[in-house]
Amino acid sequence: MAETRKKKAPAKPKAAPKAAAKGAGKKGEKGAEAAPPAPPAAAQAPAGPHARLRFLRVAPRKVRLVADNVRGMKVGEALAMLKYTPQAAAKHLAKVLRSAVANAGQKGGRVDVDALFVRTLTVDQGPKWKRYMPRAMGRATRIEKKTSHVYVELGTGTGG
Repeated sequence: MAETRKKKAPAKPKAAPKAAAKGAGKKGEKGAEAAPPAPPAAAQAPAGPHARLRFLRVAPRKVRLVADNVRGMKVGEALAMLKYTPQAAAKHLAKVLRSAVANAGQKGGRVDVDALFVRTLTVDQGPKWKRYMPRAMGRATRIEKKTSHVYVELGTGTGG
C-alpha cells in the first residue's frame, strides 16, 4: 500500500559559472567587467537656484495637479497664478517658489528676478503616517496620511 520513493540527490552546480565569476572580479584582465556607470547627468550638472520643501502634509497627487500648471512659467506669472488657485497646495508651492527666488538673490549675486523661470518642479512621495480608525464589529481600518517632497529649481533667460 505504501510506496517507497527514492529521493533524488541535489543537483551539483556547473563549474563554468564559478570560473567566470572568479575572473570577473580581477582588474587588468581583458575579460573583466567595465567600470560602474557614471551618475546621471542631472547629478553632474550644477544646479541653479533651488529650494526644497519636505514632509508637506498634502498628498503628492493633489500637489502635482497644481505643479503641472506652474512648470515652465516665469516666476512672476507663476506666483500670480498660485495666488488665485483655490487648492491648498498652491499656498505651499508659492512659499517654496519665493524661497527659491530669495536663494537666487542670496547665492547668485546679481540676478534679474524678472528673467527667472521655473526650470524644474518635481513632487515626490514622502513617508506615510499610519493611523487606525475604529469600525463596526470591533474591526479597525488603516488610514494612510500621505506626505510630499517638493523640489523647485529656477533657470534664467529663455533657455535652460
